[in-house]
Amino acid sequence: MLYFAKGSPDTELSADEIKQGLFTAFEKIGKKKKVLALPPDFTRFHSRAGELTGYAYEYYKQTLTDILPALGTHYAMTEHEINKMFGNIPLNLFRVHDWRSDVVTLGDVPADYVKQVSGGACDFSWPAQVNKLLLNGGYDLIFSPGQVVPHEVVGMANYNKNIFVGTGGREGINKSHFVGAAYGMERIMGRADTPVRSLYNYASEHFASRLPVLYAQTVLSKNSKGALVCRGLFIGCDSECFYQAAELSLKVNFTMLDEPLAKAVVFLDPEEFKSTWLGNKAIYRTRMAIADRGELIILAPGVKEFGEDKEIDRLIRAYGYRGTPLTLEAVKKQAELSGNLSAAAHLIHGSSEGRFKITYCPGRLTRQEIENAGFDWEDLKKMSELYNPDKLKDGFNIINGEKIFFISNPALGLWSTKSRFGSKEQK
Repeated sequence: MLYFAKGSPDTELSADEIKQGLFTAFEKIGKKKKVLALPPDFTRFHSRAGELTGYAYEYYKQTLTDILPALGTHYAMTEHEINKMFGNIPLNLFRVHDWRSDVVTLGDVPADYVKQVSGGACDFSWPAQVNKLLLNGGYDLIFSPGQVVPHEVVGMANYNKNIFVGTGGREGINKSHFVGAAYGMERIMGRADTPVRSLYNYASEHFASRLPVLYAQTVLSKNSKGALVCRGLFIGCDSECFYQAAELSLKVNFTMLDEPLAKAVVFLDPEEFKSTWLGNKAIYRTRMAIADRGELIILAPGVKEFGEDKEIDRLIRAYGYRGTPLTLEAVKKQAELSGNLSAAAHLIHGSSEGRFKITYCPGRLTRQEIENAGFDWEDLKKMSELYNPDKLKDGFNIINGEKIFFISNPALGLWSTKSRFGSKEQK
């Protein structure tokens, strides 16, 4: 059921409009005795989910007892991050999700269904895992806010991904990520219905229908002045709010180019992107836009590691971003990689498949570390002086007579050429 829906490519929802829209939905569902808020973590700071969680706390102040940031495999939020994202909500309400030990399995999606929706790419069963608080916490409302935007694993982010990945377990996260990678990232990006989404929807329908989840889905993009604004807010307890948000997101977050880019420069905000695990959004979101034998330059002042999880970081260093064939071969031969399929999926996603050059300019990784992982390296200071992110505008720029395409935050969109996104092999 849809409780509130407002948005269009020209809409700019104010903070008061967002608050009133959420309160309208809360009034329709009525009073609740015990509420869990399930927002994304700091890596989705711009989603407005922190703001929505603050409004939920204001409305349900006496009964909102717990806030569980949907970390997935990410680090726990710091006190500074919590304060910046969620304002004055008491710190003692926040819980930490541990994807290795805090989960329960609601049920298993059958292997034959996984094989069917993945086109034969995978034939294992998939466990629908969630943090045990969701099942055993005694909540009569689980409030799940977040942003719908193109995503490399599931096609369009959020909705029940926030449940099954954000609070998911090791096996569930590993396998769903691998399904997306094996099926093909470029057949998934920007699409609401994908093999991975089918797994989450199956689990929602068959195993999680008893969870009292209310979704609040935002859509954001920059306006003509370059300010990030809320284009839409869609609130409901089923897929309708997601599909309406996804339809709007495709209109405002997807840049369709006439010709492939010979050179793209992407900036990674150092407060938001500290690892290639997150920073490779610069690759995921532009891969369909870069020309064969083109170059992607990534200015990454905050990047200090490959994976936020220590074991994933080790695996990335050991196997590197070598492309799909070599990664799949390693999965077959190496138990440590076949036992950590989300790492394998990440290695596939983070490669150009040999089509174009990826030049990383990290603030806190060495040349040797970057080159050992399969990327080219360049000095951050040198490249930041040449491609100054404070002076470049999003889109095309001319630098010393060279035409380059600049992206100030890859997490906000998806870029592709018309021919690549619409080609038969991508559908």
